[in-house]
Amino acid sequence: MLDPTLFAPGPPSGCRLVHWATGVAASAVPGVRTSLRRVLERWRIAPELAEALLLAGAELLSNAIRHAGDVTGSLRVTVTLADGWLQLDVADGDPGMPCFGLDVDGESESGRGLVIVSFLVREAGGELTAFRAGSGKVVRVRVPAV
Repeated sequence: MLDPTLFAPGPPSGCRLVHWATGVAASAVPGVRTSLRRVLERWRIAPELAEALLLAGAELLSNAIRHAGDVTGSLRVTVTLADGWLQLDVADGDPGMPCFGLDVDGESESGRGLVIVSFLVREAGGELTAFRAGSGKVVRVRVPAV
């Protein structure tokens, strides 16, 4: 995992970008979450927005580990701040797209994480999307950085 203290501002337009490459072990989630928290604090992101993004990031990374871990050797987490938007991407090597539907079986013990993330993101005025990238996909959270 990259040291979060090594991040540098992006292009001269004021874009900031940090990324981490991590393995597919569940033990990676707390470290990425801690590093992401430090970055958001440095960027002076409002605490309530930072908490929502931390929850989203942990859930998206956990899902990538759970669902793509068998077909990908590493995962990539990227957070960007530019033009008034805060964006979090989780990329993996699995082409299978996530289901953002709200139809979760009431008896199911899992499957609610993306529903919660989707709700938090919409409440913040943002969007949760997924798209194919190379042989895999990227799941993206994008919210106004107010």
